[in-house]
Amino acid sequence: MKKLFLTLCLTLLTEQKAWAAENGFRQYFEGINALTVVFASLCIFAIAYRFYGLFIANKVLRLDANRTTPAIKYADGHDYVKTDKNVLFGHHFAAIAAAGPLVGPVLAAQFGFMPGALWILIGCVLGGAVHDMVVIFASVRHKGESLAAIAEREIDPFTGTIAGFAVLFILLLTLSGLSLACVSAMHNAPWSLFIVAITMPIAILMGLIMHYKQNGVKLASIIGILLLAAGIIAGHDLMQKDALGWMFDWNKDTVSVAIPLYGFIASVLPVWLLLVPRDYLSTYLKIGTILMLALGIIFVRPDIMMPMFTPFDQGGGPVINGPVLPFIFITIACGAISGFHAIIGTGTTPKMIGNEKEILFVGYGAMLTEGFVAIMALIAACTMMPGDYFAINASTQAYQNLLAAHPNFAVTDLPYYEQHIGIDLHGRTGGAVSLAVGMAHIFRNLPFMDHLVAYWYNFAVMFEAVFILTAVDAGTRVGRFFLQEMLGKVMPKFNDKEWLPGIIITSAVFTFLWGYLVYTGNISSIWPLFGLSNQLLAACALIVCTTLLLRLNRGKYTLAVAIPGIFMVIVTFWAGWLQVFRQYLPQGQNLLATLGIIVMLLMIVVLAGAFRKWLKLMRIKNCIKDAYGEEVKISAVE
Repeated sequence: MKKLFLTLCLTLLTEQKAWAAENGFRQYFEGINALTVVFASLCIFAIAYRFYGLFIANKVLRLDANRTTPAIKYADGHDYVKTDKNVLFGHHFAAIAAAGPLVGPVLAAQFGFMPGALWILIGCVLGGAVHDMVVIFASVRHKGESLAAIAEREIDPFTGTIAGFAVLFILLLTLSGLSLACVSAMHNAPWSLFIVAITMPIAILMGLIMHYKQNGVKLASIIGILLLAAGIIAGHDLMQKDALGWMFDWNKDTVSVAIPLYGFIASVLPVWLLLVPRDYLSTYLKIGTILMLALGIIFVRPDIMMPMFTPFDQGGGPVINGPVLPFIFITIACGAISGFHAIIGTGTTPKMIGNEKEILFVGYGAMLTEGFVAIMALIAACTMMPGDYFAINASTQAYQNLLAAHPNFAVTDLPYYEQHIGIDLHGRTGGAVSLAVGMAHIFRNLPFMDHLVAYWYNFAVMFEAVFILTAVDAGTRVGRFFLQEMLGKVMPKFNDKEWLPGIIITSAVFTFLWGYLVYTGNISSIWPLFGLSNQLLAACALIVCTTLLLRLNRGKYTLAVAIPGIFMVIVTFWAGWLQVFRQYLPQGQNLLATLGIIVMLLMIVVLAGAFRKWLKLMRIKNCIKDAYGEEVKISAVE
């Protein structure tokens, strides 16, 4: 099935390229209908879950319902809490689906619709969903601990330590970059900030109901949805009437302090009280909005206006300064495959899995859902006129240069949106604004919706902010876990996950590190490194998990994890080399070049240690039985 899927996708790619060359550039704009893409994506993801997901679960991982999971074995009512699989799905999806599946595909639209669509579908099914499922499995088999701890046990202590530093560094970059995107979306936007703020008390109420009332998930869900809906409607009216606008009209500095403060609180409080119910609640908003967008596409049936392939596939684009290969693989991370998911998959989620069999639904299922979100974001961007897209996402000078070379990319509908929304949309780079405009473009074509363009635009901005914050709270908690593990090697008391001073100290230190970068804004210059470091972490996670599977004697089935891992190593180092030696150094960006080299060197050390362990494990011919009667090559403490 995997070979057939790849063959079909490559055939489609080849035929589309040949068709475009034969018919000329003008025909690029006569794209396929968005509804066709939505239907095809849903079919591919459904088939993948039914067949390939089950193959990974039963043949590669051999999930065992009889094994006691860390959530039960180490239950503490704080971090290790057995959680309903539907609630856990909501938490995991909300935590992994930050700005990545929204912004990445929008930025990648520079290359045309087809490269992004193919990478999301292929990468999600064969790479990202496998990655998420395998890292959760590995952490469940290792007391719910981090990727660094898994690398330490499965490879060697030195490799595990280096992996820990690499993951911590990447996590700081991730949380800082995501938070800056959230600051940009919410400052001086009272309605968006109000909606995000009220999700917190609503979540605490839901958490109390689910924790203290038996089978209280349905009741908490109904109450949460109703309160959230009431807040969205009432909040819009209140902000329009300026009744509470003065309370939520925060500037950048205020928002930059509030976000780390929220991350600290979410990291210290019990996981069931704020983090899980808030993520579960925001999942309704996220999935509900995506379903609304899908319904809008069904009724409006917009065409894909972006060319299947643009003239920028060899580089020189106004949004991304690099060729489609390999930059498509680091531009679209979340939605295809993302290393940040390994941080969540070896952080909060494995500590709440009640049954190994649920890893398929939570890991593979949540990633496929995120892949669909990424497809919808790509569609929203590509149904805009190409000139409008480039005018928003390119700087003013870059867009003028583009227009001089390609007159076909002139602005078409952008003045209409600027008039109705009330702000200048030119040069608002970063992807978030163009996604909001794309969503407003689809919704305004629904009956009686044309006069609500400003409403839809602001709703989309708020929607993106909620996506980001649900990754910030989970990421901060995982960062606290990492610091506790690392400090525990020097001061064993930090290994006590219930020691309150340790929880507060590590949470405060980690939050300060990324919060300082957010407040000063220095991380904005490092944001281009996020794509590189994120995908290197994904490659690292797959390689470490391959080591685990080799030890568990999975034989040829290990290739299902090893092949995506090796592929990500190749394409990410390729992109890193181009970034450092053809962009950063020639432009005198020595800090970016140095940081890029450091990240790649750290990963080289981890990969070298893993490959040495692979050779050692493959030489072992005789197997032994572990405590559960399963044949393994080496018995390890799990």
